Amino acid sequence: MSTAAAPSNSIGRDIAQIVLSSRPISWINTAFPFAAAYLLSTREIDLTLVIGTLYFLIPYNLAMYGINDVFDYASDLANPRKGGIEGALLAPRMHRTTIWAAAVTNIPFLVYLVIVGNPASWLWLAVSVFAVIAYSAPVLRFKERPFLDSITSSTHFVSPAIVGLALAGAPATAATVITLSAFFLWGMAAHAFGAVQDIGPDREAGISSIATVIGARATVRLSLSLWVIAGAAMLLTPWPGPLAAALALPYVVNAARWWNVTDETSGSTNRAWRRFIALNYFAGFLATMILILAWIS
Repeated sequence: MSTAAAPSNSIGRDIAQIVLSSRPISWINTAFPFAAAYLLSTREIDLTLVIGTLYFLIPYNLAMYGINDVFDYASDLANPRKGGIEGALLAPRMHRTTIWAAAVTNIPFLVYLVIVGNPASWLWLAVSVFAVIAYSAPVLRFKERPFLDSITSSTHFVSPAIVGLALAGAPATAATVITLSAFFLWGMAAHAFGAVQDIGPDREAGISSIATVIGARATVRLSLSLWVIAGAAMLLTPWPGPLAAALALPYVVNAARWWNVTDETSGSTNRAWRRFIALNYFAGFLATMILILAWIS
């Protein structure tokens, strides 16, 4: 009986590792933008909303983070953050399985979204998938190209919203462009600030990032500036959009303490990064309230 249970337990652990590599705690960060953009535009719940939301909830994140964990294995070994909610430490024997799992779970959803889409949604869906692959895959490795790393990372979170808008046939109004631009700046700030804590492990592994190039202090100050600009931009949107300006404040307060951080103390920003993860849920709740207000206005 014990010999029969062993393979089953091993398969269960492997599946758990693959799921962990998709960062379940961050699933909502890509599913919510798609669902909110599509639902606010169409004002109806249909099959495309359900399937699109499911895609950006799990398969999309499995591809994005799974590919990252496979090709960052060497540097992850030296990173104490890996092996928990901030990312799995995938054993080499799991790498091929993870890539296959990402492909098998993504393709059916992508086929559906292409069938029900239009040229604009095809374009943005292609941009979204390309950004997921290009960030970590060999040769492209946008994550090792300073500034392009933050731009690509932000694309991971903003493009689902644009895909949702394109699928819904929503017009590109000034308010929409400003809101997406503010969201994009928020995403760049988040990536750059997150890179600060990895300056030590990244440099030891020979990996470049926006933080390893311009240093911890400059990166933190850049992140704070981007969050402030993102919040200020929302003041230019129609009601109730200006309420979203306040969503930037918790991030500014959380990171401001590290205004004078040095490269030597950059690892200490992990405390702020862990709070950042919790802040996303708080900001997401408030954003939902604002969207509901927009729905009924």
